[in-house]
Parts: sequence; C-alpha cells; structure tokens
Amino acid sequence: MIRPVTPADLGAFHEVMMAAGMDPRSSWSRTTRQDLERSLLAPASGGFLAEVAGQAVGCVGYRPDGARTLTLNKLATRPQVRGQGWGQQLVGAVETQARQEGYERVLLAVSQFNLEVLPFYTRLGYAQTDEPYAHAHPASPPPVVLVKALKKGTPT
Repeated sequence: MIRPVTPADLGAFHEVMMAAGMDPRSSWSRTTRQDLERSLLAPASGGFLAEVAGQAVGCVGYRPDGARTLTLNKLATRPQVRGQGWGQQLVGAVETQARQEGYERVLLAVSQFNLEVLPFYTRLGYAQTDEPYAHAHPASPPPVVLVKALKKGTPT
C-alpha cells in the first residue's frame, strides 16, 4: 500500500532511508529526523510511504521548485523488497501528485555515490539535463540531474 506521509511517519521514513544502504560519503547518510520534518512538512511539500503488513518498506519525498517543477527526493526502499515494483510505484505517486497540482515536470537529482540507479530512472522516462540542482549539498560532488515532462491527463 502507498499512502501519504504524516508527521507521525517521520521515524519510519528515516528508518527506510537509513536501511537503503546509501554510500556513507553521501549527504543522505547524514539526514536527520529534523531534516525530514523541515523538508516533508514544509508548505506544498510531502511524501509517500510504501507499507507491507504495517511495516514501511519504501519512501519518497517531494517539494515544489517554482511554478512548473515538482522535485522528487529521498526515494528509498529496503533491500529485501527491491525488484518488487515499490520504487516505481512511489515515483508514480509523486508524478500523480505533480499532475494533480498542475506541475509540468518532475525533477530529481542522483548522487555521484549512487549512479547505479540511473537506469531505473531512465526506464521510467527521466532524461539527464544540464540544469543545476538547487538543493545540492555544498559538501558533496554535483549530482546528476534528471527531468521528466508530464503529459496532461495521462496516468503514470
């Protein structure tokens, strides 16, 4: 089941992120619950949790970046559920949210320490762009930025 994140879910969201196994050099590994509260609960921002039998197995966040763009962030799944479609469903939930709110595209950034995920996003229709990523961590190498234009009225 995929459902919107609530303030009570911040702990579960953080646990999924930390269980995902990101390279410790990434700023991802330094994300705190307070960081999640600021990003997921900010105006027009949010996220989704994927749950199986009441346990969070995946998560994703989003935030607006101007009038045209919704930025997807913090996509993670627990290693034991990878390959079962949860990541694709979570990305689809953000794309649906973007369409419902009138955004024209979804943008995301992939850490230089996580480039093995690029084929996943390519399969979902994302393409690399030279646009800068406004939320890049200054202590990290520049991320690979991907974008997907959304067609109005078409399901994800």
